[in-house]
Amino acid sequence: MDIFKQLKTKHIGIFTFSHSSKHIHLYQKYDFWPRFLTAVMSKPIRSEQATKDTRRRLSWKKYSDMQKEKPLEALGNCYSLTDSIYSGLDLKIEILSVANQELGDTILLIDNKDNKLVGIAVCHCGSKTEAGSNTCYIKFGSVISSEDRSESVNFNELIDCCEQFAASQGLSKLIGGVNIGNLSAYREMISMGFRTEFQGVMMTKNNDPGYHLEEVYAIDDWR
Repeated sequence: MDIFKQLKTKHIGIFTFSHSSKHIHLYQKYDFWPRFLTAVMSKPIRSEQATKDTRRRLSWKKYSDMQKEKPLEALGNCYSLTDSIYSGLDLKIEILSVANQELGDTILLIDNKDNKLVGIAVCHCGSKTEAGSNTCYIKFGSVISSEDRSESVNFNELIDCCEQFAASQGLSKLIGGVNIGNLSAYREMISMGFRTEFQGVMMTKNNDPGYHLEEVYAIDDWR
């Protein structure tokens, strides 16, 4: 906890066993309180996704390609997106770690109308990563908050692009954890054919909800 204070960490939380009263009681002693369940969900990847065209309004790129061209611009756009979800949320270290260690890639969803970044997904691929064998794991994914309420469509397309990416890597399963506090995202994943493999509970310091709100479309689990 002293390290969190030194780093001035704004939002602190853990993932633990939802069925274990001992675990929950232990963390409550340190002012961590159980909130919503996190469902770790998966779906089989359709082989035809590897060659599927994206919708005209939206297209996607890999950060590894952008890294060669405009890395600072790409990272800046990613921060603008995550900051719109929760002030100060920055995934730069995670994006660079995946790229530099060749753990997978980060999917960038672009609105072709104004060339604006509207979604990102940090993906691990394969046996030597957190994904595991033959699996693409969306470690974090979200779409930008929007006044025109296009989040649902953009989120659906972001997941679809992750599936296309996974199919291009020859993988057979797509997996991601979604907190049920992000209820709209959870419902959308069910509608897309995801099914829960197991679930745990997220506990946060001071019971802070952070960005785990019904209207925020986000995929993450804090294992």
